[in-house]
Amino acid sequence: MKQNAIGWFDIYVNDMDRAAAFYQTVFTKVLEDMIDPTDSNVLMKSFPTDMASYGAGGALVQREDLSPGIGGTTIYFGVDDCANEESRVNDAGGQVIRPKMSIGDYGWISQCLDPEENMFGLSSMKKR
Repeated sequence: MKQNAIGWFDIYVNDMDRAAAFYQTVFTKVLEDMIDPTDSNVLMKSFPTDMASYGAGGALVQREDLSPGIGGTTIYFGVDDCANEESRVNDAGGQVIRPKMSIGDYGWISQCLDPEENMFGLSSMKKR
């Protein structure tokens, strides 16, 4: 079976309530409590995910041995139009680093920071 490179993602956070509120506000979706079957001390909240559908699922993760920060992997969330979610980032406690910009034939992206200082991106094909 041919598969895309990403199968799942974790976004590490220090303050689960703050991080969950931010992502729920930006994407207007409710994150769901999730259990880590390998460690009961880990807090997780997953983004709405259908494992049988196209694309990768993922979760916010709070654990003692890992922390958030700038400079790691950047995850791009696929959205209908980057401008919609980007417009909610600052009011939700984050920061827009690079506003919506063209990446040629590949569409449009925005780059942002969440309140935990994780860099993330928004990716869409819609010009306006």
